[in-house]
Amino acid sequence: MYILGDIGNSETKICLVNSKNKIVKNINISSKNLDNKILNSRFRFLIKNFKSVEKILFCSVVPKTFTLIKKFLSKKTKIKCLEIKDLNLKSFINIKVNYKQVGSDRLANAISLVNKIDNFIILDFGTATTFDVIIKNTYKGGVIAPGIKISLNTLSDKASLIPKLQFKKIKKVIGNNTISAVRSGFFWGYVGLIDNIVNLIKKETGKSFKLVITGGFSDLFKNSLKTKVKQDKNITIKGLIKILKLIK
Repeated sequence: MYILGDIGNSETKICLVNSKNKIVKNINISSKNLDNKILNSRFRFLIKNFKSVEKILFCSVVPKTFTLIKKFLSKKTKIKCLEIKDLNLKSFINIKVNYKQVGSDRLANAISLVNKIDNFIILDFGTATTFDVIIKNTYKGGVIAPGIKISLNTLSDKASLIPKLQFKKIKKVIGNNTISAVRSGFFWGYVGLIDNIVNLIKKETGKSFKLVITGGFSDLFKNSLKTKVKQDKNITIKGLIKILKLIK
């Protein structure tokens, strides 16, 4: 069995994967205020016997949280807990950006799809809204736009007459009250942002791309964009599964 994890700013996803590379169980934990008590409780659900674990691999954009989980797992098993940037990823992908600055989750996403034939744009609705550009076997870089949830919360925090609200897909553009107006602005505003950035990437590179979307809000946008999309919420874990072969 393998333990694979994706540590994000908002949420940490940890999966138990079998020898056939199938996800058999997973847990989602809020990355905020994570401690050993919470880890102990959630890992009891994930796995009963750590002796069956052969490899442990994470991608993380929160070093403090990775260190906490790494220390926790070191008390449960002698298997070394690795982060993908500890490994040499050159056998999978040609990276044309500052390696230290690109998030390891974005690299895992890219590696899950990279091949010598296709070009991809990966759109991830996370704490930030990110676009990653993969041309054949090369990671070219990307775009980082404001995350929907953070932007929505900031607006309600700064504007006293705008309440906290749940982000939803909305059919009409013109809102007839504050809540529907805000939902329209965010939903159709992000539709426009996404379509425009995808078109600009195509224009700048002179290439055609397959668009893959992931992340919490991907459900809301999968049928509303001009570009045909494929949704894959496990893209990061699939990238980690491919990278597993580097661990001996």
